[in-house]
Amino acid sequence: MITRLNEQKTTLKEHMRGGNKCVELRGLVNELPQNSRLFSRITLVPGASIGYHVHENETELFYFIEGSGLVNDDGNTFEVSAGDAMSTSSGHGHAVENNSDGDLVIVAVIIKDSAV
Repeated sequence: MITRLNEQKTTLKEHMRGGNKCVELRGLVNELPQNSRLFSRITLVPGASIGYHVHENETELFYFIEGSGLVNDDGNTFEVSAGDAMSTSSGHGHAVENNSDGDLVIVAVIIKDSAV
């Protein structure tokens, strides 16, 4: 099933997971498989962040498609830029911060563990 750009729903989340500013999420499909919770394009404007959080019974995948920023991956800080990817599995945590002058754009997927 194709979801056209004009059919994709955009939501704004203030202080997402305790982060700074407003984060824009655009759902990329209208129907997710049963074992998925999220498939979105996430845009962080300069200074915006998603606060540190731990995933339980799911894995989140990020693909950075535009810009640069910082990620906290289980307490370790790394610089990221377009073309980088990361995986955060169950029991592990992460945060993302846009510390640049341009937007940081990420494609994010959350897949639920099969046992849940």
